[in-house]
Amino acid sequence: MGVTVQGSQNGDGMEPYGADDEESAGVLRTVGRVIKTCRERKGLRQAELGTAIGYSEEQVSSVERGRRAPSPTFLEAADQVLDAGGLIVGLRKDVEEARYPKKVRDLAKLEAEAVELCAYANSVVHGLLQTPEYAGALYGMRRPPFAEDEVERLVAARLARQEIFDRQPSPVFSFVLEEVTLRRPLGGRMVMRKQLEQLLEVGRRRNVEIQVMPTDREDHAGLAGSLQLLRLKEGDTVGHNEVQLTSRLISHPNEVQIHEIRYGIIRAQALTPRESLAFIEKVLGET
Repeated sequence: MGVTVQGSQNGDGMEPYGADDEESAGVLRTVGRVIKTCRERKGLRQAELGTAIGYSEEQVSSVERGRRAPSPTFLEAADQVLDAGGLIVGLRKDVEEARYPKKVRDLAKLEAEAVELCAYANSVVHGLLQTPEYAGALYGMRRPPFAEDEVERLVAARLARQEIFDRQPSPVFSFVLEEVTLRRPLGGRMVMRKQLEQLLEVGRRRNVEIQVMPTDREDHAGLAGSLQLLRLKEGDTVGHNEVQLTSRLISHPNEVQIHEIRYGIIRAQALTPRESLAFIEKVLGET
């Protein structure tokens, strides 16, 4: 049965988190307890710690209660002032992951278990292939608009997922991108040039195949929308669809099978990987 996960839009750094994300809340409560223990051991009040590290008493209190996520600057300063010996700053990775939207963490966990990832993108360049500038431009044009710190948090989450390319053993990747994703000038000319250059760089990896679906194709199996398939270590395959505010994981065998059939046809209808890289180079020369 498919699982639907609603995307959250929580703030970065010092913004409160939704009560429905219990995993993140648990991490932040643990971090808060560690900071409180170190502060009390040092004999400082919350206001005194805040003054020493450049934050208000209310902010320190919120962090200690797990109501807000401390920024890297907060953690580094608190570790130094409280003589924590790296204990507090060592929590930075846990806090960074807790900042990411739950749907991103859930997808990243699946990607970490994948031996093969296949994706068809019909409107924008797939997230795993995006440059920071392209991702920032994409989030920056959302309506209603995101706050600046929210854009930064979402871009950081997207880029963190790209660590999968350097995982060992490395998964196999297959991407099919619509021609329009290469020509739509999101962020402007220079942003798109960097994005096209990144596609060429990633597409030359031995474990990555990027294909382009030309707009002039008369027969197209992907008109129902973007799709993603992840083949897991245990042999199972799950699908993933994302549209508007909904991110949906698909595990029902019949639905997964339909996605696999469609993706196979989409790949056959697209340009070959070699033809696609030449096509991307051509578009880059025109940009």
